[in-house]
Amino acid sequence: MSQGKEPNRDPVIEIIGVRKIYDLGEIRVHALDGVDLKIYPNDYVAVMGPSGSGKSTLMNLLGCLDTPTEGHYHFGGEDVAEMSDNELADIRNRRIGFVFQSFNLLPRATILRNVELPLVYAGLDSHTRLQRAEEALTKVGLADRLRHRPNELSGGQRQRVAIARALVNRPSIILADEPTGNLDSRTGEEIMALFEELYRQGNTLIVVTHEDDIAQHARRCVRLRDGRIESDSPTSHK
Repeated sequence: MSQGKEPNRDPVIEIIGVRKIYDLGEIRVHALDGVDLKIYPNDYVAVMGPSGSGKSTLMNLLGCLDTPTEGHYHFGGEDVAEMSDNELADIRNRRIGFVFQSFNLLPRATILRNVELPLVYAGLDSHTRLQRAEEALTKVGLADRLRHRPNELSGGQRQRVAIARALVNRPSIILADEPTGNLDSRTGEEIMALFEELYRQGNTLIVVTHEDDIAQHARRCVRLRDGRIESDSPTSHK
């Protein structure tokens, strides 16, 4: 069912027969129920579906934040189930950049410090960290706000900081969960224009959204319902 941008190339992400079951006392919730999905380098995929369809569960699995109950997840051709904790942490820290609806910024730290933080965990020296954090903030249009704190910025600017933080380790994949959910429509369009630029620069983007107009920015839309892929098709993006 899944057709990536370049099916003649190896997928960067492939999930096969994935199920995720949550045991809630006497109730078993099938959050994902036999999902197959391929995502290729420089794909731009929107993931849609009603509440409870499995969007967030799929996002957590793709980001190596959770593991499937059944099935296989191959990242870069390697089975995630066979990776060590350190290898999984490396994927989360270096190869995937996360953007969340709630920004998840440290309120008392400058935005420069917020963006620099993933590089501290990566073990880079302070000079390199500052240089790369400044570069990432410049890329999202915040070069003149480096010493500001999150509460001194608008919602759109805070989301730009979150995107800069996702970019600072130069990952090949950006995972965004409702990235415009807390923004007005005009600011949301500005954020999606920034995502478009990231796509044109060669990044692979996966955006979870419940808004059709946001999904139309992607080149491909995967729709979930009841833990299964209902459709996987190109968008009408012009």
